[in-house]
Amino acid sequence: MSDALVIGVLALQGDVREHLIALAAADAVARPVRRPEELAEVDGLIVPGGESTTISKLAVLFGVMEPLRARVQAGMPVYGTCAGMIMLADKILDPRSGQETIGGIDMIVRRNAFGRQNESFEAAVDIAGVEGGPVEGVFIRAPWVESVGARAEVLAEHEGHIVAVRQGNALATSFHPELTGDHRVHALFVDMVRENRDAAGAL
Repeated sequence: MSDALVIGVLALQGDVREHLIALAAADAVARPVRRPEELAEVDGLIVPGGESTTISKLAVLFGVMEPLRARVQAGMPVYGTCAGMIMLADKILDPRSGQETIGGIDMIVRRNAFGRQNESFEAAVDIAGVEGGPVEGVFIRAPWVESVGARAEVLAEHEGHIVAVRQGNALATSFHPELTGDHRVHALFVDMVRENRDAAGAL
């Protein structure tokens, strides 16, 4: 088995390139993923920011939604940022017509909770499990988590709202760490992927 971790970025819509760069900086082999056969070749996957309704519809169109749900349910590590957080929610508070999610985290998410595009902002966020001080979070039409179930762990809040959650091998943030040049959140995810692969190899 190759020692290199291969982590995909769902490349249907959104800020794919920035995640590929951040993953490479965190010592992973990064690949865009659009189709089921590409999904089958990765150890973990990032679902990027963008427009969650569009990502949902394109995932169905490209035939990747069901294989993705199956792999997440089977324990493949997955990390969603902004729209990706919405995609990983088991429930959306205000879904658009026909909008589907991958699921994987027992949480209810509110879309565009922090406001519109012109209300985007940056804020320092303390994230449990990320050392070295706060992470600069870029919030762009960002969701927040209304509530989490017993299996989900809250990693960070901003102004009383949940903005980072982990459940098992699934991680989600409301904000975009890939836009700041600080790759610590990606490094956390790479560690999750490595631990999962090592555990699978030990069986």
